[in-house]
Amino acid sequence: MELWPGAWTVLLLLLLLLLPTLWFCAPSAKYFFKMAFYNGWILFLAVLAIPVCAVRGRNVENMKILRLMLLHIKYLYGIRVEVRGAHHFPPSQPYVVVSNHQSSLDLLGMMEVLPGRCVPIAKRELLWAGSAGLACWLAGVIFIDRKRTGDAISVMSEVAQTLLTQDVRVWVFPEGTRNHNGSMLPFKRGAFHLAVQAQVPIVPIVMSSYQDFYCKKERRFTSGRCQVRVLPPVPTEGLTPDDVPELADRVRHSMLTIFREISAAGRGGGDCREKPGALGEARL
Repeated sequence: MELWPGAWTVLLLLLLLLLPTLWFCAPSAKYFFKMAFYNGWILFLAVLAIPVCAVRGRNVENMKILRLMLLHIKYLYGIRVEVRGAHHFPPSQPYVVVSNHQSSLDLLGMMEVLPGRCVPIAKRELLWAGSAGLACWLAGVIFIDRKRTGDAISVMSEVAQTLLTQDVRVWVFPEGTRNHNGSMLPFKRGAFHLAVQAQVPIVPIVMSSYQDFYCKKERRFTSGRCQVRVLPPVPTEGLTPDDVPELADRVRHSMLTIFREISAAGRGGGDCREKPGALGEARL
């Protein structure tokens, strides 16, 4: 049965009244609205970026376009991103960036500090994420199928050659997945094998905890502050694959120490925080 024209007007008015009510009275609804807009806005921006990036084809220089289009998002959400230690980036050589991984909001901190000719290594599923996947492909993002170990190793070997021959930097999240527990998961060793194979430095980057403004478990998303700390590069010259476990453990320890330091001021409690001993002292 078709609705008569007046019914559509009534439904529209009810919707217009319902949305503000949910926004002000239901914090969880506000969380879902914000996350939906965040993801939808990124997909829309990717649509705008695709034709611009397509002029060059697949090229790491297109990452500058994506960065330029995404930098404003932090202002929409009232998130202040503070960067410290940017002078630690090696000025003119390839390197591997390793960073902690908390949520999709990591994109905000990444775009704030992303060095030139640097592309992330991402799971292959992102390639099929509509316009965002195509934009990432055009920007030179490196996709790895984590379920197929042989393919992943082959891709990492190619990346090692690319680092040296094309002066490219790569950004890796060594935890391998998002971690909402207020600490750091044990590191996977692919990024460290890559750095050792290419004999290039590792640049650790730590983003402070989001728990004062974002908590997936509590369905909470407000405004707040995030500090991004770039740590001094860790050399890998002369290291071999046998040194990788100790290297990964050492880098994780230094990053976890800084994470706790820069996150302490912003802690507001709640279920997002890690219980003592749960993950903080996990070893590889």
